[in-house]
Amino acid sequence: MNICMVGTGYVGLVTGAGLADLGMNVICVDKDKAKIDALGRGVIPIYEPGLEELVSRNERKGRLRFTTDLKAGIESSVAIFIAVGTPPNPDGSPDLTFVRQVAEAVALHMNGYKVVVTKSTVPTGTGKMIDQILREKNGKYPFSVVSNPEFLREGSAVGDFLEPDRIVIGASDARAIEVMKEIYKPLFLRETPFVITDIASAELIKYASNGFLAVKISFINEVARLCELMEADVEAVATGMGLDPRIGPRFLLPGPGFGGSCFPKDTAAAAELAKQYGHHFELIEATIRVNAAIKARMIEKIRKAVGEIAGQTAAVFGLSFKPETDDIRESPALAVVADLLAAGATVRAFDPAAMENTRAVFPNLTYARDAYDCAAGADFVVLATEWNEFRALDLEKLGAALTSRTMVDLRNVYDPTEIRAAGWKYTSVGRP
Repeated sequence: MNICMVGTGYVGLVTGAGLADLGMNVICVDKDKAKIDALGRGVIPIYEPGLEELVSRNERKGRLRFTTDLKAGIESSVAIFIAVGTPPNPDGSPDLTFVRQVAEAVALHMNGYKVVVTKSTVPTGTGKMIDQILREKNGKYPFSVVSNPEFLREGSAVGDFLEPDRIVIGASDARAIEVMKEIYKPLFLRETPFVITDIASAELIKYASNGFLAVKISFINEVARLCELMEADVEAVATGMGLDPRIGPRFLLPGPGFGGSCFPKDTAAAAELAKQYGHHFELIEATIRVNAAIKARMIEKIRKAVGEIAGQTAAVFGLSFKPETDDIRESPALAVVADLLAAGATVRAFDPAAMENTRAVFPNLTYARDAYDCAAGADFVVLATEWNEFRALDLEKLGAALTSRTMVDLRNVYDPTEIRAAGWKYTSVGRP
């Protein structure tokens, strides 16, 4: 089956390459000619483990192509996936300008039956909007609109696509459902759970899922604060909670708050969407406030550990919002950097993948070659993103590079007893 993937951002590129790996013929379209030319040369614009190999393999097999020609992509395909950006408006609601533009292009270039699939995270009602655009601007050819939300985690997106925990298909007619089942047939044969529902429910599933996970993260961070006040251990508390199958252990890791391209945007969008229907989503609104407070609290934790920050040099380990990605959007690590600079510190920084992106935001930081170079001459370390290479550092070598063996570990990477026994002044989150 021929598929057109409109948008070669994070979701579009992973999904397009993944569908090609499932046996589909995929043409990925983007208006950014420089990006398309780079992809044609095998240059992947994002850092995502396994993606370069996935793209290369399917290009070699002739199942994956890249172009700026949207008309050709639409005309040659049965299914058109919309995977364009939906950036937040000032009120937190998603801007659907690019989604509308793609829908209008599909209506203009439609030459037969088409299944128009929203892969971008969009609010409930977007499917109706696309349907209306297609009806108004195309009076000749039949079509179906489908919601097929993505559940890709940055850093493990390739595995998440090829071995998903569920496929959600929102559609209103049997023909579209059969097309979608054919597209995902290899996953269906592997007994991947399929959720077949209406479009509005499918659109809401993504927001509800991310909202719940954001609540869980904020909850354990609030528990961590209680543990600090009560001299309890948040890791023991989280373990005890996570063994309850109704709760589960995932997303019970305390830290400096959630960030990235999904949770901050989707919680804000869910709260705004509820308001449009006359409802205050109070739990989500509280989660947004709690997350902001958690990020702001990190600088006080650092100040308590190191004293007056002004005039000191901080070595910040990690800049991306999570490991195995170069994504710095809403990164708690960058909030820490901003607060350190505002407090008068000099900042040296190292991240295995995200330094180039960070330079665009903080061009005047000192960017290091590795963790030891980052620590050279610094007064203390702030471990802000839990990349694996920060988990087994040579503490003697690291300590020798610093003016003082002081670490503020915002990700609870190290064992407090062991690192203190090695002569370090050590502060973590939610642990005595």
